[in-house]
Amino acid sequence: MSFATDSPVHSSSSDDFAALIDAELEVGSSGSSPDEQDNEEEEVDADSDDDDSDDEEDDSNDDLNDHRNKRCKTEKLDDLEGPQGSTSQGLIEEKLEVSLNKDTCTHPGSFGQMCILCGQRVDDESGVTFGYIHKGLRLGNDEIVRLRSTDMKNLLRHKKLYLVLDLDHTLLNSTQLNHLTAEEEYLKGQSDSMQDVSKGSLFMLEFMHMMTKLRPFVRTFLKEASEMFEMYIYTMGDRPYALEMAKLLDPKKEYFNGRVISRDDGTQKHQKGLDVVLGQDSAVVILDDTENAWTKHKDNLILMERYHFFASSCRQFGFDCRSLSQLKSDESEPDGALASILKILRQIHHIFFDELDSDLASRDVRQVLKTVRKEVLKDCKIVFSRVFPTKFQPENHLLWKMAEQLGATCSTETDSSVTHVVSMDAGTEKSRWAVKENKFLVHPRWIEAANFFWLKQPEEKFPVSQTKNQ
Repeated sequence: MSFATDSPVHSSSSDDFAALIDAELEVGSSGSSPDEQDNEEEEVDADSDDDDSDDEEDDSNDDLNDHRNKRCKTEKLDDLEGPQGSTSQGLIEEKLEVSLNKDTCTHPGSFGQMCILCGQRVDDESGVTFGYIHKGLRLGNDEIVRLRSTDMKNLLRHKKLYLVLDLDHTLLNSTQLNHLTAEEEYLKGQSDSMQDVSKGSLFMLEFMHMMTKLRPFVRTFLKEASEMFEMYIYTMGDRPYALEMAKLLDPKKEYFNGRVISRDDGTQKHQKGLDVVLGQDSAVVILDDTENAWTKHKDNLILMERYHFFASSCRQFGFDCRSLSQLKSDESEPDGALASILKILRQIHHIFFDELDSDLASRDVRQVLKTVRKEVLKDCKIVFSRVFPTKFQPENHLLWKMAEQLGATCSTETDSSVTHVVSMDAGTEKSRWAVKENKFLVHPRWIEAANFFWLKQPEEKFPVSQTKNQ
């Protein structure tokens, strides 16, 4: 769904509403002007008597009042289109017919408590507010379903799905200038020009007292992902911050073009939801570093490894370590998180459109995500050693569940079929058994890394050391 005026790919849900408004206004104002009405009356009734002229004057006054009402309605609705609106004419005739009959209008949406179609006052608070499309815009539930269905057909026709992207720690990392450590002061002299942000990755936004670092590979990621997905930004930051970050990521408005959702647009505090995304859940993939933000949509989520460039970011999450900026280092462009996830997105897109046998409209990307995820550790049988708290049910632990979601088989006992022992202490009985039986002995981070990268990681990169008290 694009907010562009003349999208070459497909018409959009928001454009459909803008077109609906445009067409309604065109019909509403297509009646003759008062002067034209007077001329028509003179031609038709040129030979009428004085009594008929009185009737004509009353009718003309009524027409003038109607015209004033239409003009008032036009002035109010003109505000809705705004800079993100569209003038494309993709109107469904049935909607127009309904809009012309105030008695039968279903009020599919409102703007400032006024129906978008018929102009009547609407006091019903049902539906969802889409403030990021235009302040004050509220759509009814039935209309949301219709728009999603229409947009879904357009999107699938062009072999695209929806991709909802978090900002902080997923695509970039920001910090307040006064939170920079002494070791990070050098960054102020290395920030890129704000005149052409498309060529930079480190920006000092002095008017916001903030510095932002884009994640390596993000520009290539957005460019290539846009060919497979219609993309949204969805952040728990406020709207001014979200819009500024969108300018850095998408200075030419090629990728998001108004589809920028902030915490101000959500329907539930401290939560993100697809109810404010005009796309069907079955076609949405989410990239976010915070799983708990999407309690209702975990099946749509690809959990991202957090990008901690600044020291303040490490402190925020309780890490007692030096940040990338303090180390004067950064993630790898070709092997970093975004490059790895782009490969997964390509795989998901390919399976959804080219490998499934079911009808295209009935396919569900959430099932594809499960299938791809289960391939990661499908040939692994894992035993855990002193990873879970005493008396804790192993199958309820996050790592156990994560391993199973990645396709591994988990067990509490060792046998010849076990391939990996996961432990934080090389001195445990099961850890020693793994070494003796030539099984893989790995740290729990091995499972976490596989979960972030959707790829089985080299075991030798996750060694287990023996604790000092052993």
